[in-house]
Amino acid sequence: MRPPLETVALPADAIEIGRITDAWGIKGWFKVLPHSASPEALFSAKSWFLLPPDRPMKPQRGQEAAASAQQAWREPLLLHILEVKDHSDTVVARAQGIDDRNAAESLRGSRIFVPRSSFPAAADGEYYWVDLIGLQVINREGVDLGQVRDLMSTGPQTVLVIEAPAEAEGDKPVERMIPFVAAFVDGVDLPTKRITVDWQPDY
Repeated sequence: MRPPLETVALPADAIEIGRITDAWGIKGWFKVLPHSASPEALFSAKSWFLLPPDRPMKPQRGQEAAASAQQAWREPLLLHILEVKDHSDTVVARAQGIDDRNAAESLRGSRIFVPRSSFPAAADGEYYWVDLIGLQVINREGVDLGQVRDLMSTGPQTVLVIEAPAEAEGDKPVERMIPFVAAFVDGVDLPTKRITVDWQPDY
């Protein structure tokens, strides 16, 4: 058994943007946990590609059958989205072919992917996190500070988490954190995969 959806190939540029956490109501709606605080791609995409969770999720009471069905599939599935909306402190959605609570529960834990090419265009001076990961960070003096390994939100601002090779054999890689704000970031050049910053190696 598996969710009643079409089996497809995962697009080469697929990006994981969230996961389905549970059914919502009795008419096939389900709850979604976005990976981003600004999930524009989640709301704009008309189709989602689903993969099962990396690890089995503990079933809630009465959901043992749904959990068993969930573990019986491994190939990507195509979910045609009919509606996505904010509801209280969560996001809920409904999709073609998911018409009741049992069908929605069969999606529980599924990881949601969409093609990067389907993302809405970012506003001038704004960037998707996924486009910044892996970029080389260089300061004004041309010193290589490392690559962007991750980003994290600290509330009012985003911070670049940068990793550089260890300075000596046996040492851990050097980690730097640079606020992604105009005061420290001079520019982002996506074609050359480079970020220029006003930051020193010993900060």
